[in-house]
Amino acid sequence: MKEIFNRDKIREEIIIPPYEGRSAFLRKGETLIIIDLEGKQVGDFVCFNHGDPKEYVSPVHMRASLSSIRLKKGDLLFSNRRRPLMQLIEDTVGVHDIFFPACDYYRYKIDFDSEDHPNCHDNLEVALKKYNIHPAIIPDPINLFMNNVLDDQGDYVIEEPHSKPGDYVKLKALEDVVIACTTCSQDMAPVNGWKVTPLKMQIVEAE
Repeated sequence: MKEIFNRDKIREEIIIPPYEGRSAFLRKGETLIIIDLEGKQVGDFVCFNHGDPKEYVSPVHMRASLSSIRLKKGDLLFSNRRRPLMQLIEDTVGVHDIFFPACDYYRYKIDFDSEDHPNCHDNLEVALKKYNIHPAIIPDPINLFMNNVLDDQGDYVIEEPHSKPGDYVKLKALEDVVIACTTCSQDMAPVNGWKVTPLKMQIVEAE
């Protein structure tokens, strides 16, 4: 796979294994690249203000501030205080979701009759502990690479992602932030092309 940056500028590289989550700290001006290594893998992404974790990226506020239900190149990732914490500066896929909450214990118990399936809510919660962030409620994520199709009736139909091996998004930190991302655990629906595969994160130093 072609390198997206000169490796000398990569401060940290993190593999997110299937069914797990990882977190990282970014300084203002640094860039986060999230790479779909094998294709068709959704990443549930959350972001907190490092100085005040009560402020976090909020998809519902993003929809209002952007006047859009789509996330596209150049968009700012607005917080629950309507301030931008990051910006999407590059995107090789162009299809993501800012509506669905993270899957959780109840999603699998009620909808799939499974009480011990890994889930993104718990994986995000565990990943954030590394930075001593313990939110009372895990914020709704940005579901990177998730492909929801809005039909003529205004209903969502979940289809397989368009992302191919090596596709990526690039996000610039506008403040010091802590982020967490999971490999979405859904293997009982087409969310991830019916299987769960790894993602890679690269943190690139500010220019």
